[in-house]
Amino acid sequence: MTSLPPLVKPPRRTRRDPTGGDAAREWRELVDQPPMYPRISIEANVEIPMSDGVTIRTYVCRPADESGRPIDAPFPTVVNITPYNKRIIKAVDSILTAPILGPTLRKLSADVDFSGTRFEGITEITRVIAGGAADLLTINRHLVRSGYVQLIADARGTGASTGVWDILHEREQLDSLEIIEWARTQPWSNGRLGMAGISYSAINALQAAGHRPAGLDAIFAVEGSENILRELFATGGIPSGFIPMWMATVNAFKWLPTLPPGRAGIDWLRARLSSPATSLGELARGYVTGDDYRLYDGTFFDAVGPLVERIDVPTFLYGCWHDVFAGAGPNLYRRLRLRSGRKQLLMGDGYHANPGIGFGQDGFPPRLDVLERAWFDRWLRDIPNGVDTYGPVTVRRQGSGWVSMTTYPAPYTRQRRLFLSATPSGSADHARHDGSLIDAPEYSPAMPIDIRPGLRSIFSRDTTQTFAGLPAVFGGPFTYDARFPERDALTFSTPPVPTRTVISGGMNLRLNTVAHAHETLWVVWLCDVSPDGSSRQISDGALLASRRAVDEVHSEYAADGEFLAARQLLTRAALLPVVPEVPTILEIPLFATDAVLEPGHRLRIDILAGAPPRYLPTLRDLARTRLARQTVLIDREQPSFLTLRATGSLGAPVVSPDLPELDLPELDLPEPDDTTTEVSL
Repeated sequence: MTSLPPLVKPPRRTRRDPTGGDAAREWRELVDQPPMYPRISIEANVEIPMSDGVTIRTYVCRPADESGRPIDAPFPTVVNITPYNKRIIKAVDSILTAPILGPTLRKLSADVDFSGTRFEGITEITRVIAGGAADLLTINRHLVRSGYVQLIADARGTGASTGVWDILHEREQLDSLEIIEWARTQPWSNGRLGMAGISYSAINALQAAGHRPAGLDAIFAVEGSENILRELFATGGIPSGFIPMWMATVNAFKWLPTLPPGRAGIDWLRARLSSPATSLGELARGYVTGDDYRLYDGTFFDAVGPLVERIDVPTFLYGCWHDVFAGAGPNLYRRLRLRSGRKQLLMGDGYHANPGIGFGQDGFPPRLDVLERAWFDRWLRDIPNGVDTYGPVTVRRQGSGWVSMTTYPAPYTRQRRLFLSATPSGSADHARHDGSLIDAPEYSPAMPIDIRPGLRSIFSRDTTQTFAGLPAVFGGPFTYDARFPERDALTFSTPPVPTRTVISGGMNLRLNTVAHAHETLWVVWLCDVSPDGSSRQISDGALLASRRAVDEVHSEYAADGEFLAARQLLTRAALLPVVPEVPTILEIPLFATDAVLEPGHRLRIDILAGAPPRYLPTLRDLARTRLARQTVLIDREQPSFLTLRATGSLGAPVVSPDLPELDLPELDLPEPDDTTTEVSL
């Protein structure tokens, strides 16, 4: 019998560094040093024939010598597919590479900082270039000059490509696979491909990876989507104001002058005339009638959603807590069936239009262009540069600094429950009602609290999120202080927390409601309240009462069987009637987050009867609400409560003379493990 070797205790792992440490400095030095090749060659409007006769036109960017002649050798290839017209992308590239102007813009982006002033919201936008996102959005010249080919393709029906825009659907996904197959067989390709991009391009990459095409070896997806229906098209059954703005923009960009000469130009024009404003008419009718298929879950979204569990190539994910796709990053990461290292999650505290703000500065992760280069060097060139040991989960904790973890949500948080109480917290006199969040149901008769729709949410972080972050330049209620829109809200706040408290993961609000019309619209904000009274939104959720039917199979549950993250069915068949004057329980999920409450801060739930322009119900649904009052019913027999994951003490109970003592178990919360390091900024 063979004896087993003695057990050896593994060495204690050092703390994870969200900045990447020495390895990240080497990645950055590699990008900042002069590249291998002096120039790039850009071949414009290279035609790729699709199997249905449509022509996809691309830029092919190759390493070149001093004379601009492309290097005659095969290289790994990075593919970007965009609906935003590659000529616009090239124009941005021309600005960033222009003598004097380009270096000046990069320097200003790195140096100008209005933090701590009334203009600090401007910095939310201006630091994008310095963080490396601009190089991912446009031609990544340093990547190409370092020995990569970059392919930038106009999606069908956009830019210079023919056909009708298919908006992430099956034909467009087949285009991605055919583009990959075409690219890997070209003489300038060594057959190893990656896909990269921001937003729409990131979704293209995730979709393609789920189909497992030959030659695709890695993806770098910035601000992609996991479930576009729930994140954006109809969160809780309510459309977003972002959708019409975005569709109108893409339709406008596709008409920019890009006609190829001769017969090709006629084909291009014929395609545009066949669908001059793709889907905008359907969208407008849907907002009036409520019959748009994109408002309901079904076959359309089954086809659009990436096949995340099938992705088998190394995948780097970047997202941010207030992106238009909200909690997509954590959800994608959790669904990926890849070992840590082959999947990475990086979550910033920003918006859709400002990925990577601050990256590369002290205490921050490496720039996005640095991470992209390191990722593709590792998986397309097999260079053991250590990027697979970064993270694997690196997040910007709202209200704090950067932290690296082994898993998400934070492994040392525990499930908690906070009950809505009518008793004033003394912290929100400005609100429609100032209530409390407590550890146990309040012992008192049932109490109705009414709320009516308002418009103050126009001046809120929801609006900034809807417009991709651009309103952040106005600061105040658009980023840092929700007190003005809270005048239209019911607020429920904890006492000040005595110790530093971490909140991590998704959440769920169980809300006991009474309608006074045949529809109600509920919006929920989770806020961090500072001792000075300012209230910063850190997560949100929404629900139409008629869309309240829960998918019990795919929902997430707390240990006691209550919902930790309910998932509504959102199908047309699952619509439920809203009966006026009858108490109705709603389960409202909030998007995942990661945040810290410092000692003296409070956690607050804001409840609003709508929040335009983030949530724009169809005219039919709006008419059914009659803009009537809506009621939250505080009732010990059917309590309303928030379920979340957190550390520390959050809600000391409000004690009334008749409240019997409750034998509540105390949670034994361990300290953060030694694989987590937080960098306070």
